[in-house]
Amino acid sequence: MSMAPRTDTQSPAHVADRHDLIRVHGARVNNLQDVSIEIPKRRLTVFTGVSGSGKSSLVFHTIAAESQRLINETYSAFVQGFMPTLARPEVDVLDGLTTAIIVDQQRLGADPRSTVGTATDANAMLRILFSRLGQPHIGSPHAFAFNVPTVRASGALTVDRGAAKTRAVKKTFTRTGGMCTRCEGRGTVSDIDLTQLYDDSKSIAEGAFTIPGWKSDSFWTVRVYAESGLLDPHKPIRKFTKREMQDFLYREPTKVKVEGVNLTYEGLIPKIQKSFLSKDKEALQPHIRAFVERAVTFTTCPECDGTRLSEAARSSRIDGINIADACAMQISDLAGWVRGRDEPTVAPLLTALRGTLDSFVEIGLGYLSLDRPSGTLSGGEAQRVKMIRHLGSSLTDTTYVFDEPTAGLHPHDIQRMNDLLLRLRDKGNTVLVVEHKPQTIAIADHVVDLGPGAGTAGGTVCFEGTVEGLRAGGTVTGRHLGDRTALKETVRKPTGKLPVRGATTHNLQDVDVDIPLGVLAVVTGVAGSGKSSLVHGSIPAGSGVVSVDQGAIKGSRRSNPATYTGLLEPIRKAFAKANGVKPGLFSANSEGACPHCNGAGVIYTDLAMMAGVATTCEECEGKRFEASVLDHHFGGRDISEVLAMSVAQAEEFFGDGEARTPAAHRILGRLADVGLGYLHLGQPLTTLSGGERQRLKLATHMAEKGGIYVLDEPTAGLHLADVEQLLGLLDRLVDSGKSVIVVEHHPAVMAHADWIIDLGPGAGHDGGRIVFEGTPTDLVTTRSTLTGEHLAAYVGA
Repeated sequence: MSMAPRTDTQSPAHVADRHDLIRVHGARVNNLQDVSIEIPKRRLTVFTGVSGSGKSSLVFHTIAAESQRLINETYSAFVQGFMPTLARPEVDVLDGLTTAIIVDQQRLGADPRSTVGTATDANAMLRILFSRLGQPHIGSPHAFAFNVPTVRASGALTVDRGAAKTRAVKKTFTRTGGMCTRCEGRGTVSDIDLTQLYDDSKSIAEGAFTIPGWKSDSFWTVRVYAESGLLDPHKPIRKFTKREMQDFLYREPTKVKVEGVNLTYEGLIPKIQKSFLSKDKEALQPHIRAFVERAVTFTTCPECDGTRLSEAARSSRIDGINIADACAMQISDLAGWVRGRDEPTVAPLLTALRGTLDSFVEIGLGYLSLDRPSGTLSGGEAQRVKMIRHLGSSLTDTTYVFDEPTAGLHPHDIQRMNDLLLRLRDKGNTVLVVEHKPQTIAIADHVVDLGPGAGTAGGTVCFEGTVEGLRAGGTVTGRHLGDRTALKETVRKPTGKLPVRGATTHNLQDVDVDIPLGVLAVVTGVAGSGKSSLVHGSIPAGSGVVSVDQGAIKGSRRSNPATYTGLLEPIRKAFAKANGVKPGLFSANSEGACPHCNGAGVIYTDLAMMAGVATTCEECEGKRFEASVLDHHFGGRDISEVLAMSVAQAEEFFGDGEARTPAAHRILGRLADVGLGYLHLGQPLTTLSGGERQRLKLATHMAEKGGIYVLDEPTAGLHLADVEQLLGLLDRLVDSGKSVIVVEHHPAVMAHADWIIDLGPGAGHDGGRIVFEGTPTDLVTTRSTLTGEHLAAYVGA
């Protein structure tokens, strides 16, 4: 007996099936202006709009943030105390949320102990594999970990069990770790160049020290050496006895009296290590950073040969391969080696390890090695490394949130990333993507376009619907979606060349190339082909090279564009001169700060495991300055009004009239040049988008006196409409006599170049060679490389 198929009329829709939308109503986070949208679940939705239009505010700071907050609330108060505290986003209704997994472009920690292997689970699984199968057997997985030192301890352990039962038990403890004892698991050893610290032909009294900030009358530095009684301050340092030299350079902290004041004397080397070398180099002032780079040399550890591992860990092998060899292999090769292992006792481990390594290859990162320091990965590579743990996941009905997943990808690699996004969607997940690249926008099921402008001119939904609707919609994104930059009819002639000879950094295979100067030169190639290795690792430092990389901007919520670019300095001086007071009064981080909120403008109340509350300071009403400071005016404005101006308004204000300040006007001009005219001078750096931060960094570096600018993917985070403005900026730099070298994948920048250097043909050990040198027209005509094919398709050749 055959049964009739069930129809919708026979089976009414289940009430649970109605929840197929994520509803956002009245979102006001950052610059969002009461945004209300509905996002379909189990679909791929792309969010577009110019940089600073509110995409991240809507996707990350509203939808994903609330999902994470609600998940955190399911844990006990005790567990929540160990989690980051999140406040509820400023939104009226958030309905239909599912568990959000955020895969952002935050760079992986640049800690020297962190590698690709430790940042994923691959290293942990390899350690277990070697502890089970390695010969000779040397111990547990800890014995193969370069972050675990070998420790031994013995002594009496007192156990209190009531007055009559207290007794001492003799205990010994040993743990075998894999850390190299010489470099302590860092792979490099630092050496301090003493000639950069002092001039040994002079005595301390004659000013022998050449360390920045060490003035001869300073109580805490020079005078403690001169008047400690341990050294002869009038004897040239080169004539010190062996004992005096030991005390001078290495003496343990010792209490001494200088003019009746108790001070601590310490050898010069440990003192320099504590005061300069223990700090993050990027956070140091430029002149101190330059000193550290001069004074400290890093060399490969001679004991472990840079592997970070102890001799015992390197002695244990599986089929002639030790764990250091395995971590140094290209991941695609390591995956093949693991596939060749067939040992039933560790079968589940081998299966998991194979899955992780295959995910690396599938996602286009097979050219990496597990011992690659995680801080050297680009933003795009870091994001794809984070994707690896989600690829094989059996979870469905989850919301995946991506921040420009195609950043750092060659057009050839973007198709592979698109396939991964569609695969995640087809498993029944909701995929939300913030993206600018037309190739990825084209695969969207649903598009949300924010704008129309940036900052206060943005924050509204300009379009919601299909990609076809976006093209016809007339929004900024829709108009630029089909943009094509034509090849140049005439290219500039080089004025010189920068020779690179025998470059072997990372995967470069003895590359010889002449990079032309006085033109716009673009270095391109698939991800992992060796572009950054050539540009950052092989171009000789110095020689007027100004490098703008993708490193994150360092700055707290007290930092803003005015402090970061040095703009506040001339403004403070102008205010001080006009009012006859000290410049420090006009800094919210110094004397002029409101005493109630210490210049933060808000009072933060910590509520333990609940989200802290920030309330506007009642004393200064969020202006951050003491009331008396606001009585001082310059050009009719007080300092808080100036910091509330946008860059464009401030450029006009400081350009002429009684407020004319050329030093401030120059910096503001550079900020306007990179397209940041809408930013407010006092806006916290923490509220800036990724694209805004990179352009802020570019504007700052434009002030440096260099003849050669090296830019690493300046289009990252830029909207199609902004790319045009960037090309104009690059042209102005070249026309002003600078040489510009750009590492870039964007076809518009390639088409606009005067000279292209293409690396490849593949990634990792399949790359590292020059496959093309010449003009964009020649590259399109020959179509001899992957880049040539994609560029030809882009310009419609």
